[in-house]
Amino acid sequence: MQARMQNPANVLPGAMKGIGSLLQAIGEGDLPQEVAEIVGLRASQINGCSACVHAHTQNLRKGGASEERIASVAAWRDAPFFDDAERVALRLAEAMTRLADRSEESVPDALWDEVADHFDEKQLSALLLTISLTNMFNRINTTIKEPAGTTWG
Repeated sequence: MQARMQNPANVLPGAMKGIGSLLQAIGEGDLPQEVAEIVGLRASQINGCSACVHAHTQNLRKGGASEERIASVAAWRDAPFFDDAERVALRLAEAMTRLADRSEESVPDALWDEVADHFDEKQLSALLLTISLTNMFNRINTTIKEPAGTTWG
C-alpha cells in the first residue's frame, strides 16, 4: 500500500513546526508516556488508522509494555492489566474520539471529575492535547491512506 500523497505536515513546513511545538508542550505536562501511548492506541483503533495503531504499538513495546497490555487496549474494560487512572484516561479517549456517536455531553461531568481525580491540571492538559492530536493524525493518515509502518521524523 502506498500513500495517496506525502503527509501534509511534511509538505507544509510550518505545520511540522507547529506540531513539534505542540509535542514539546505536551511533554511538559508530565503525563506518563505509557498513558499517552495507550490513549493514542485506543483512539487510533477507533478511527481505523493503521499507521498510528502500528506506531503506538511499537512505542509501547519499546517502552516495555507487556504484550498482554498492548493486545488488551481494544478490550480494556474487561482486561485486568490497567489501573484506575489508565481506565479513566481510556474512557476519556473514547469519549473525545466518538463525538459523532454521542447522545449526551461529549464528556459528562462525572467522567471529567473522575479524570481530574487522577491527573493534575498539567497532566490533564497533556492528556487532552494528546488525544486531540492523535485524532488529527488519524484523520490525516486515513485520508491520505498512510500505510502501517510509516515513520515520521
